[in-house]
Amino acid sequence: MFQRDSGSRIDTLLDRSVRIHGDVEFEGGMHLDGQIVGHVREVGQGNGSLTVSETGAIEGPVQVSNVDLHGTVRGDIVARGRVVLGPTARVAGDVHYGVIEMTLGAQITGSLVRLAAGPDDKAAPAP
Repeated sequence: MFQRDSGSRIDTLLDRSVRIHGDVEFEGGMHLDGQIVGHVREVGQGNGSLTVSETGAIEGPVQVSNVDLHGTVRGDIVARGRVVLGPTARVAGDVHYGVIEMTLGAQITGSLVRLAAGPDDKAAPAP
């Protein structure tokens, strides 16, 4: 396990030389510098985090509690927690989020859909 300065932990680190063709399931935190063609999802406690760097790319749907994107995702993102889109983030798909933060320069080709926070939240329906 690695620990970042920000306090978030990284249990899985995929270097920019890694190319995965197939689904990826992980627990805890995952940092991606490489490429994944397939479904990326967290398993376990439901508090996982995925960080995709500027060199990272995913072709397929993403289902993770928290996403910090600086690279590319071609597929829908479902994150019940927080989605952070950095200035180099590119999404070709819908983004379903609990909380979203977008930096100037981030691009989304798709819809933004706010997820209901809980049974008392009437602001938006869950998909």
